[in-house]
Amino acid sequence: MTPTPSSRLPLWLAIVFAVLCGALAAVQSQINGELGRRLGDGFAAALISFGSGLVILMIGLAVAPAGRRGLARVRTALRDGGLRWWYVGGGAAGAFFVLSQSLTAAVLGVALFTVATVAGQTISGLVFDRIGLGPGGPRPLSAPRVVGAVLALFAVIWAVSGQLGGDVPVWMLVLPLLAGLGIGWQQAVNGQVRVVAQSALAATFVNFVLGTAVLLVLMLVHTAFAGWPKPLPPEPWLYLGGAIGCVFIGGVALLVRVTGVLVLGLATIAGQLLSALLLDLFAPSAAHPVAFSTVAGTLLALVAVAVASIRWRRLPTRVR
Repeated sequence: MTPTPSSRLPLWLAIVFAVLCGALAAVQSQINGELGRRLGDGFAAALISFGSGLVILMIGLAVAPAGRRGLARVRTALRDGGLRWWYVGGGAAGAFFVLSQSLTAAVLGVALFTVATVAGQTISGLVFDRIGLGPGGPRPLSAPRVVGAVLALFAVIWAVSGQLGGDVPVWMLVLPLLAGLGIGWQQAVNGQVRVVAQSALAATFVNFVLGTAVLLVLMLVHTAFAGWPKPLPPEPWLYLGGAIGCVFIGGVALLVRVTGVLVLGLATIAGQLLSALLLDLFAPSAAHPVAFSTVAGTLLALVAVAVASIRWRRLPTRVR
C-alpha cells in the first residue's frame, strides 16, 4: 500500500494536533451548551450544530473534486464489500453522545459526566487498538499503554475532583459510559473510511450525514412531546459549533492511523482539560476559580499521553 501523508506524519506531531483537536472539542461543547440553553432545547442545538457542519461540508465537496472522488471510492467499496456497511455509522455514535448529554449531564453534573465518558473512551481505545479496528491495524496491549490509560482516567478524576459530589442515580452513569465507548468506535471507523476514501473531507461528510439524520429524527420525536424550541438567538458565534465539528472529525479521522485509537483519545482528553484550564486562567470567574487539582490533573493527562505513546525497545545484550 502506498503510504498516505498521514502515515508519514511523526507521532509526536500527530499527538500535538490531537491535543489541539481536543481543545477545539472543548470550545465546541461550550458553544453548543450555550446554544442549547438559549433555545431551551439540547436536541435543537445539536441538530443546528450537525446541520450547519453538513452544509459547510457540502460546499467543500462542491469545490473540491478530490472529496467527490473520495465519496465515489466509499460507494464502490461498500458495493464490493471492501468496506463493511457499519464502518460508515460513526455519525450515529456522535449523535448518541449528544443524546446522553441532553439526558444525563444536567443531573450528573459536568464532572461526573466527563469521568464516565473518559472511562468509556479509554476502555474502547484499548480494546479497539488490540483487535485492530482502527486503520493502523492491531496494537499490542503493552504496559505503557495500560499505564497511560489508567493515568489519564486518574488525571480527569483529579482535575474535576472539586466538582464531584451529590447524590445521583448510579444507573445514569451508564449512558455517558456507553457514549465514551461510542467515541472510540467512531474515531476508529471514521479512520477506516478516510483510508478508503483517501480524503478526510469525504470521511467527515459521511459522518455528518448520518449524525444529522439521526439527530433530525430525535428532535422531531422530542418536539412532538416537548414542543418547539425558543427563537434563535442573534449572536453569530453561537453557530460556530458545526464548523468546529468539521475540523475535529476530519482531524481525528486523519490522525487515528498514526496514533491509534487509544493515544488519539488520550490526547484529545488532554486537549479538553488544557482548554478548560486556559479558559479558567484567562477568563476566571467566582463560580469557577482555578484550583490546584485542575492544574495538576491537566499536567498528569499530558504525562499519560506521553507514557501511552512510548515505544519501548529492548536494549542490546552485551557480548562478553
